[in-house]
Amino acid sequence: MSDTDEASGSGNDEPTYAECVLCRKPTEYPRSQKGITLCPVCEWQEAQRNACSG
Repeated sequence: MSDTDEASGSGNDEPTYAECVLCRKPTEYPRSQKGITLCPVCEWQEAQRNACSG
């Protein structure tokens, strides 16, 4: 049951996530994360571009 409580964000200690620098959606990273933050979709797309750039 504690997993459900944590996932629902109950309480005031809810983490704040950084915005994706490309699409502005929430990322998996905290706001305190330094550097470029990307959401999972943009991270995947960026990895595809880099893998195919030869």
